[in-house]
Formats: sequence, structure tokens, C-alpha cells
Amino acid sequence: MKAAAGGIDGSGKERRRRPCLSFCILASGSRGNAIFVSDGSTGILVDAGLSGIEIQRRMTAAGLVPQQISAILVTHEHSDHIQGVGVLSRRFSIPVYMTDATRSAAAGIGSIGDFRPITSGVPFCVNALECHPFSLPHDAADPVGFTFQRNGCKLGLATDLGTPTAMIKRHLNGCAALILEANHDPRMLSEGPYPWPLKQRIGSRTGHLSNASTLTLLEELRHPELHVVVLAHLSETNNTPEKARQEIAPALEGSATTLLVANQHRPGRIITLTAD
Repeated sequence: MKAAAGGIDGSGKERRRRPCLSFCILASGSRGNAIFVSDGSTGILVDAGLSGIEIQRRMTAAGLVPQQISAILVTHEHSDHIQGVGVLSRRFSIPVYMTDATRSAAAGIGSIGDFRPITSGVPFCVNALECHPFSLPHDAADPVGFTFQRNGCKLGLATDLGTPTAMIKRHLNGCAALILEANHDPRMLSEGPYPWPLKQRIGSRTGHLSNASTLTLLEELRHPELHVVVLAHLSETNNTPEKARQEIAPALEGSATTLLVANQHRPGRIITLTAD
């Protein structure tokens, strides 16, 4: 999928658009999360919440190879985000970027040969790919989302958050593509099988976004150059892809934005953003 097309410049000549960022969601949900982002020369794996072997298998299925990974970025220390981080880092000599608090809390991550600390709110570059971490309200030590920028394209990623703060909205403003959490339907959560303390945690301000909250957030973030939105981190117990899409699609009514839903069990297609 190309999220933008070519056009005609002021001289009447065809204006070709060039790829500037691409991404592929390898897995998304409570059973494991991993997203590959690339600017064509630098590849980044955001989280590795599956086994190393399974991430390699899914990369192969998507037409990718681990040798394309220049860095692993970790959003927070929960097991569905870090399970394969240590083994992939050691196996392929990949540096791992995360905050000091996340590193301290990530007991299950194993040894990392090349740990590079980051700070929420302070951008950094992996080669020429600019990465900007920002704080998320979630029940973890120091959880972050990210935006990625290269060649005039901006991709925003925000999952595992209980409420969309004003700061989060500022960071996600103006993105050409968004990966946003749509974790649960409040009624399904309330009537579902989870114990009451877990229901309270998920629905809290440091839990996970509901479909309704994502709808409201997307209504504020939509703009004419937003090409694609991927709904991510859906609960298999408290949501369905059909329900999430149906409830959130009205936020994009009348726009040309494509709305997709990430899958827990298989990788999605590679989505390419283009710029003039």
C-alpha cells in the first residue's frame, strides 16, 4: 500500500513522490507486540514481545530479515513488549534503546551488550532516522510512545495508555500515519470474564484506551495529510476488529484516510509513506 500518490507540479511536469518511511506491524495485542519501522536504509524494531524465533518467522513472512534492524526501541517493561529483546539483541548485535527506569524494571529482558539510555521528551537519531519518545500514562515504570521523522514524513505510535493527554496530542499532531491503541469496548470489559481488579486497571487512566477514547482522540488528530491509521493492541477478550473499526471509523468520515486493524497472530503488510 502506498499512502500517497504522485501529482503534477507548477510547471505541468509530473511530480514523483519518493518513499520516506515504511512500517510493518509484526504483532499487536496482549500476547505480544513488535513493529518494524524503516526509512529505507535504517530499520528499527519497536518492542519485541514475542520469542526471538517467532519475530524472525514473522519478519520472513513480511519479506524482512533481522539484519535490517539497526536498533530495538522498548516502550516499557511489560512482558508482551520485551520477551524477545535480549535474545535478538545478542543474536544480531543490535543496540537497545530504552529509558533507565524501564531497563531497571525489565527483569526478564536478559543481558544486553549495547544498552543506550533515552529520556522521554528528548529526541535522538538512529543514523538519520529521528526518534522522539514521549511519556504515556500507563502502569509501568517509564512508558513512552514514539514519533519517527524522515524526509518530510512523520509516523506516530501510541499504545498502552489510559488517557490521551494534551502532550500526547501535541506529539501526534501532523502525522502522515498513526498507530493508535483501541484496546477494549467498555461494555464488553464490564460484562466479560476478567476479575474486577483487572477490569479496574484496564479502564483506569493508566490502563488502556477504549474504542470511544480512541474515536475522540482521532477526531482531534485527523487532518488532510493523514493517510493511514492502524488500530492496535486490541483485546481478544474485550474487543473485536469489527467492533473497533465500526466504532472508530466515524472519526474519519469524509476523509481519504485509510483505517486498518492490526492482527495479533500474523504480520500486516508493509505500509509505505511517500513525500514530494
